[in-house]
Amino acid sequence: MENIYSYMLVALAVLAIADLVVGVSNDAVNFLNSAIGSKAVSFKTLMIVASIGIAFGAMSSSGMMEIARKGIFVPGEFMFDEIMIIFMAVMITDILLLDFFNTLGLPTSTTVSIVFELLGASVCIAILKITSENNGQTILNLGNYINNEKAIEIILGILLSVVVAFSIGAIIQFISRLLLSFNFADKPKLYGAIFSGFATTSILYFILIKGIKNAAFMSDEIKTLITTNNIALLSISFVVLTLISLATITFFKINIYKIIIVIGTFALAVAFAGNDLVNFIGPTTGAYQAFLDFSNPEVNTLGLSASEFSMESLGNKIYTPTYILLAAGLIMVLTLWFSSKAKAVVKTSVDLSRQDDINERFQPNFLSRNIVRLSIAASNSFNNLLPSSTKVYIDKQFRHTRIPALVKTKDLPAFDLIRASVNLMVASVLISIATSMKLPLSTTYVTFMVAMGTSLADRAWGSESAVYRVAGVLNVIGGWFFTALSAFVASAIMAFILYYGGAYALVALLVFTVIVLIKNYLNHRKQSIELKEEDKLQKAESSSTQGVIIESAENIANVVKRGNKIYTGAVNGLATHNLKSLKKNKKQVEKLSNEIDDLKDNIYYFIKNLEDPSVNASNFYISILGDLQDMAQSLNYISNASYKHVNNNHKKLKFSQIKELKEIDAVLQQLFDDTKRAFDSQSFEEIGNVLGEKSTFFNLVTEKIQKQVERTRSEESSPKNTTLYFSLLLETKDLLKATMSLLEEYYNAHDASVKPAKINDVEEE
Repeated sequence: MENIYSYMLVALAVLAIADLVVGVSNDAVNFLNSAIGSKAVSFKTLMIVASIGIAFGAMSSSGMMEIARKGIFVPGEFMFDEIMIIFMAVMITDILLLDFFNTLGLPTSTTVSIVFELLGASVCIAILKITSENNGQTILNLGNYINNEKAIEIILGILLSVVVAFSIGAIIQFISRLLLSFNFADKPKLYGAIFSGFATTSILYFILIKGIKNAAFMSDEIKTLITTNNIALLSISFVVLTLISLATITFFKINIYKIIIVIGTFALAVAFAGNDLVNFIGPTTGAYQAFLDFSNPEVNTLGLSASEFSMESLGNKIYTPTYILLAAGLIMVLTLWFSSKAKAVVKTSVDLSRQDDINERFQPNFLSRNIVRLSIAASNSFNNLLPSSTKVYIDKQFRHTRIPALVKTKDLPAFDLIRASVNLMVASVLISIATSMKLPLSTTYVTFMVAMGTSLADRAWGSESAVYRVAGVLNVIGGWFFTALSAFVASAIMAFILYYGGAYALVALLVFTVIVLIKNYLNHRKQSIELKEEDKLQKAESSSTQGVIIESAENIANVVKRGNKIYTGAVNGLATHNLKSLKKNKKQVEKLSNEIDDLKDNIYYFIKNLEDPSVNASNFYISILGDLQDMAQSLNYISNASYKHVNNNHKKLKFSQIKELKEIDAVLQQLFDDTKRAFDSQSFEEIGNVLGEKSTFFNLVTEKIQKQVERTRSEESSPKNTTLYFSLLLETKDLLKATMSLLEEYYNAHDASVKPAKINDVEEE
């Protein structure tokens, strides 16, 4: 039976490796978003710098491992077997929870996860001990098992970090922008040198000086020398780094803000690894130390069994072996380079802090609308107190030059170098302070809220976007609280199962974890492949009518192809009463509608990019988008009506109705195939041939409508079926009208030098 703990230790080691992979995939956003958002350096350079920072931070994180061993619970109150159950429950829960959020592409806090998992598992085991042992204890004695003071300190620190990070980020960004403005490149070189000196001094002080005392590889003499000369080191560092920055700008003509971002990325990666490594391997190293103490005759002098040996030894100061930290750092670096999920999680915080207008990811809600409304009122009241000259100066400093051709917004930085520098500087300093105090601060909370604070101070949340951005922040923060609750409950359940299920439960939970991880990996891989292969509508970027015609041809072929598939899917789903396929079809048409809406949202940038004489191009493009939207609306109605009919368990359509829909579908399929082929080849003659069949298509639908009228008068039929069938036919007619209107627009505008054929002329031929 004693061998089970050896197997548990092996399982914990494997789970720690998996947790490192999952955790880094989730937390890569913390130290990559600012550099990626500003596009200051190449992605490869950024990854190299971050990798070195992670390795260095991992080596200096030994002191933080004590949090997992004694930060949440009192180890002396638990026996060896109970400690192993707690750590096993925590690791299984952690990896499942983080993988779940990664699969959704949402960043969550690994610190919050581990803290509340440790709390949930230890509370569960403590309650089981209190209720099962006849020692006169009640639930009121739960405080004897939990390190209340430290646990409350950690939880309050995490919650307060949200407010502190947001506030300090906003204040530092406001001051920096007030001094440097958006035209910082035109400011005197000394301004940039002083900003660089302040930023790099702050970063290096808290990373190297404050964090150095936790490094296991650093000698005590060097630690003492550094920690006893703080003020002198700060002053000398600021002067030296400012002079170096000035020389770099003057003689080497290097953009000093890019250097700050590189240093900041390194610093934040160090801070992340130093603070968060405990989240991934803390429970495993704790279990490893517990196993060593239990197996050591010098510690377990009486040869007590697993259920008798108290784990008081975990309360002592213990340094994690350097080789474990080194191996963990290597795994983190490899994950950073090769994890596709790590790249997928970055988008949320970058989008929420963008300076330009984008298609917002979050929908406004009651709370976000009222927060924005109250903030505007408070801002206006404060502005009224300022002198006019002050307001003019502030507005001047916050006025930035708009890029004239804003069509390719996806290629532009999300924000400038000043904001990226402040993001990295403030976040790394705050996290390093917490690490020096041995507080497992949430790097996700800090980096995200710093980014939100700086974007607010930078006026990135204007009237066009504020309500969406605030809603996004509220959604993310709400997700964090959901994480805390989920982690506590899930870990407690896991501990309960392991406590009573023993070895059988352990094997079952490990098998379940492996199956879930493999399934999520395969699903994520499948989605990634589908994402690369799927058709997407492209924004028009040409500045002339003929250029727009050529570009829009690809979109028309795309919509026609997908519309054909959606219409056929609806007919087949109705024919077989297949709710699953109709639901999938419904999602496809929603996706198409959203993409067309994105194109319409891009009209502003498209018109801004047009050549002065090319007014016709804008008229053509707007007309095309209107036709595409009409097509999507008809397909959306057809798909939704079909899904609703089957979902409500109404009677199937009659055989004659299905047969007629199949006939229409076959004709439409031929129409769409011919249209797609015409636009793929940009053959105007073929478009003319398609238009020549216009009356045939409409006559067919009219004929089916008339047949259904006759059936309704002469045969007994279901009212729901009749309503659905008429709706499908009428929407099919609208779909045809939109399609023909689109073809006419393209056919008539394809080339000014060629006389456009009239639809009537085509029909006469």
